Amino acid sequence: MSVWEALVGQEDAVADLRRAVADARGGPDLFESPESVSTRAMTHAWLVTGPPGSGRSVAAVTFAAALVCPHDGCGECDSCRQARAGSHPDVEVVRPDRLSYGVEEARRLVRRAANAPTQSHWHVLVIEDADRLTDEAVSALLKAIEEPTPHTVWLLCAPSVEDVLPTIRSRTRLLQLRTPPIPEVAEALVTRFGVDPAMASFAARAAQGHIGRARALATDEQARLRRQEVLRVPFRLRDLPSCFAAAADLLDAATEDAHAITDPIDAREQSDLMRAYGEGSEGVTQARVSRLASAALKDLQDRQKSRRTRTVRDQIDRALVDLLALYRDVLAVQVEAGVPLVNEELRVQLAQLAAATSPDGTLLRMEAVSRARLAMQANVAPLLALEALTVELRDPEVRRDAG
Repeated sequence: MSVWEALVGQEDAVADLRRAVADARGGPDLFESPESVSTRAMTHAWLVTGPPGSGRSVAAVTFAAALVCPHDGCGECDSCRQARAGSHPDVEVVRPDRLSYGVEEARRLVRRAANAPTQSHWHVLVIEDADRLTDEAVSALLKAIEEPTPHTVWLLCAPSVEDVLPTIRSRTRLLQLRTPPIPEVAEALVTRFGVDPAMASFAARAAQGHIGRARALATDEQARLRRQEVLRVPFRLRDLPSCFAAAADLLDAATEDAHAITDPIDAREQSDLMRAYGEGSEGVTQARVSRLASAALKDLQDRQKSRRTRTVRDQIDRALVDLLALYRDVLAVQVEAGVPLVNEELRVQLAQLAAATSPDGTLLRMEAVSRARLAMQANVAPLLALEALTVELRDPEVRRDAG
């Protein structure tokens, strides 16, 4: 199976990337030819955009794997396997440990980008969440992106071109992804992961085409139970105490899920760090290791704390997306839109919510969920944002009354 099969519902993007890989076969020397860079299929810097779940990071890593593969992304060789597993020496995938990339992180990236490849023609840097680069970080990166070393390829990922600064947009080639069609996501779950067709259809629909979310819902019962708990929230909001309790439960669930993701990573990173300072080596005492590693360990723990904070917020956002889909379904029932429901299995409950309010009230609730998502992105305290949301979901007029 070639690496390209990892990209679901992205035929146009795959065609562009295949052409770039074919153009790149000659290695960095191709940029020394008189052919205009604008007419080449390959370039040094790319901006990969697409809505959540479209597979931006997957597309970037797939492209990187094909560039370092001697067979243009065969999917079978060591280079392909290592690149997709994150262990290829010429492919670096960078994720922000904190809520944003700072200038020091950007400068480290610039230094690393100058390293020559060891096993292939290219040294590829995949920068996830490039929209989280601060202005200072962008300034530190600009020259390296505009005038990279011949062997360096930058792949920056962001939700849309509007999410990155114009200075980045003007120095990169745009690759736009789309939300994969739900039937194609369901088919991929069946053919690649052996999911039962009925479960695959449910997961693809519930995830609204988000491939990673669909796989989690199809294969992880805990993920399905968490989603059910989120979708029960509107039915729990009877008074202010119940609103605050629902907000606390949402935060607790997001925190628990975040720790399940980050704790194994944290433990592995700390173990690797202590071994690097001699833990387990003959003649090296634990006291000496602790003394030598203290500063590095503190820095690592600070970064891990920031990563946990970001992961909690990501999990909250996932819950808010589920709530937004539920109210979208309520509105569809209220106006008799005749469109497929995301939560078809809850049609009876959706009808109850639809009968209890008006389309205007549902729109106000959807706006409240969208504001909560923006508040989380703006670093508002999660519990405050969720409490404000649940109060508005119970009575969407409360905001107007307060104004």
